[in-house]
Parts: sequence; C-alpha cells; structure tokens
Amino acid sequence: EVQLQASGGGLVQAGGSLRLSCVVSSFTGRYGFHDYAIGWFRQAPGKEREGIACISRGGVNQYYVDSVQGRFTASRDNAETTVYLQMNNLRPEDTAVYFCAADNTAGEYCYVSDYSYNLWGQGTLVTVSS
Repeated sequence: EVQLQASGGGLVQAGGSLRLSCVVSSFTGRYGFHDYAIGWFRQAPGKEREGIACISRGGVNQYYVDSVQGRFTASRDNAETTVYLQMNNLRPEDTAVYFCAADNTAGEYCYVSDYSYNLWGQGTLVTVSS
C-alpha cells in the first residue's frame, strides 16, 4: 500500500521559515507518484483538521487557502517522489500537526477537501512561538 511520511516540523519563532517534506513510497498496482495530487492539512490543538494547500499531479496547479496564501508554497519532485511545503513568515496561529495526503482522482487539479483523499501519512508537529 502507498505510504506517506511527513517530516520537517519543529519549533520556530514567529516570522521564521520551515520546509516540510512528504515522501510517498511503496507504490503498487497501476498508479505511480505522478498520478497523485498531494494535499497538505493541519490540525491545531482543539480544532478540526483543515486543508491548507495542494498541488496537482503534474505540479502545474496549486491551491492555497487564504490564511496561508502568499506565505506557503507547495512543490514536488517527481524523481524523488517527494512533495514539499515551504512555509515562510510563520505565525503562532500556524502551530499545528501537519499532514500530507494523496489523491489519484483529481486529474489535473487538486482540492483541499479531505474527503478527496484516501491515503494519509503521519503528521509532523510545527510550533511557532511568539
């Protein structure tokens, strides 16, 4: 079964940057990494999980929610089967556990609704101090 592993979280001061990685592996059957859109989600303490960014399978299309638009950038390296989330100008309200998820039904687009995704990785904790 396809596996996703997010990493790169840590403690950073407000205004700082982090880059998260999501390594996708163990492909079986007809789908490869290039077939999957990847979404980034986060869950802050006491709050529901929210989708914040995604990148299409070809990398051409991306989507960001307003709260991270202009600060976060998703990219992908198909050769390394890895998707990145560059997070700049971090704020205390960005503190959360961050997850990546894979969707092979999105075609050339991507979505930040979690019902689109059927493969999820373990999260990585991002803590932003004020």
